[in-house]
Amino acid sequence: MPEHDPSDDVPTTPHPGERAIARRDFLHRGALAGVGGVLAASGLAQSSASASPVPPSSSGVASPGSGEDVPPFELEEATVAQLQEAMRSGRMTSHSITAAYLARIEAMDRRGPALRAVIQTNPDALSIARQMDEERRAKGPRGPLHGIPVLLKDNVDTGDKLLTGAGSLALADMPAPRDAFIAQRLRAAGAVILGKANLSEWANFRSTRAASGWSGRGGQCRNPYALDRSPSGSSSGSAAAAAANFAAVTVGTETDGSIVSPSSACSVVGLKPTLGLVSRAGIAPISHTQDTAGPITRTVADAAALLSALAGVDPRDPATSAAEGHVEADYTKFLDANGLRGARIGVARAKVTGYHAQTDSLFDAAVDAIRRAGAEIVDPADIPHLGEYDDAEFTVLLYDFKDDLNRYLAERGPTSKVKTLADVMEFNRTHAAAEMPYFGQEIMQMAQAKGPLTDKDYVDALEKCRRLSRTEGIDAVMAAHRLDAIIAPTSNPPNVTDLSLGDHYLGSSSTPAAVAGYPTITVPAGYTHGLPVGLSFIGRAWSEPTLIRLAYAYEQATKMRRPPRFLPTMEMPVP
Repeated sequence: MPEHDPSDDVPTTPHPGERAIARRDFLHRGALAGVGGVLAASGLAQSSASASPVPPSSSGVASPGSGEDVPPFELEEATVAQLQEAMRSGRMTSHSITAAYLARIEAMDRRGPALRAVIQTNPDALSIARQMDEERRAKGPRGPLHGIPVLLKDNVDTGDKLLTGAGSLALADMPAPRDAFIAQRLRAAGAVILGKANLSEWANFRSTRAASGWSGRGGQCRNPYALDRSPSGSSSGSAAAAAANFAAVTVGTETDGSIVSPSSACSVVGLKPTLGLVSRAGIAPISHTQDTAGPITRTVADAAALLSALAGVDPRDPATSAAEGHVEADYTKFLDANGLRGARIGVARAKVTGYHAQTDSLFDAAVDAIRRAGAEIVDPADIPHLGEYDDAEFTVLLYDFKDDLNRYLAERGPTSKVKTLADVMEFNRTHAAAEMPYFGQEIMQMAQAKGPLTDKDYVDALEKCRRLSRTEGIDAVMAAHRLDAIIAPTSNPPNVTDLSLGDHYLGSSSTPAAVAGYPTITVPAGYTHGLPVGLSFIGRAWSEPTLIRLAYAYEQATKMRRPPRFLPTMEMPVP
């Protein structure tokens, strides 16, 4: 790691944390649900954000800001390609770009609307950026991400001055011993790790009654489209930060819905890869049978560029051995504005529509847009067995969480004060005022009660999940209709953040691909009273190139995304 340059230190206002409640993205109804321009390079460093972890406070959700609190930002909606061109031409440097994003975080996350999407910024970010500039001048860029700032979800280990806590205070003062594999990949690509994004604590696998986006370490993350609305989770901060232009690109993780749901709620692109395409080594886990990291970005092109850096075989994660022959060096080559022409697209409706009339209307408009772009529509093409393996999925996750978390904590080293799930639960009890002010740890308790992965209940549940989600699920409907992809509403408009009752979900299409370990990508599909709704493209294993082509063509045909205005609440229609 580079030495820290004292000239890059800037005093800033502390980030006020807040306590709310968190919940797994796929928990619904008490059980598993279908669960700009160029910025001048001078003078920016004096506004960059603090490297300190965000301290929690005793307050609830802070008073919302308004559009009047939002300063202009010349990098708003800037893409990776645009930033690379600005650096190539000499109009900008990685240092000036990084400083601009740090200033944006300070103005919008620490102050102003106080989004609380970023837990911690990297004290070495500006010095790393300066090194990338020097290397560019001497040797040229390493690739598309050279000098590009990226935010990582707080469950991704970095062996630097940043902390990795999965949002929990139990890990907040113990740095990870080394980089996660994907952090290594990003550094090798020349990216600047800007900081850690807030999340639903422990990736929202703690309580059955919690509000997404809350963590003991970061407080309550807020949705930039309506500050009183949930950012969804568990990659809440990654999605909110991408939407709010706090970084060029961000990284999230998903077990079931935790990339695509917050991406839908925050009107950004979220790509959940095939299980094994991206290594999980060095990422605080829920389940080795479903976990994956993936891109959260403002455009499909940026998601493709980021996936190119993340994907790869890693000896530390045995699941990645299956990716041999499936990893593409450059996913941007699949971007095709005419990519829907001649494609066969199945429309899923059963158990993923009918929850919200305006979501369904936006979905129907998306189907029409896809048809007009030249695709052949098969409607309906429902995914079999939806809802039939929710209980089995939850059983698998409970077993996996105990086993996988214990392994992960053991790797954090001898100085860690929590070495097992039981230790985490005891820490929460001992620090209940900070960690359990609104909700408990019922899911952790259920997981702790489970036995080894050889238990018949686990083996049977895993077999059921894989059979119904894969062979008799996605594979069956795609083969029967000869489909290139299935589309569905990603989820419905985000609910009001509720500190008393937790999340109120109205349905989601994330579960089939999550349980199967298959890829899915969500793209903005429109807004209802200013609240975002996303459209998901779901495919078979290793079909990322196809999904990127289709999603990019839809994005270019519709151009639905618009940046947030940080309104206090949703837009109400004029009578």
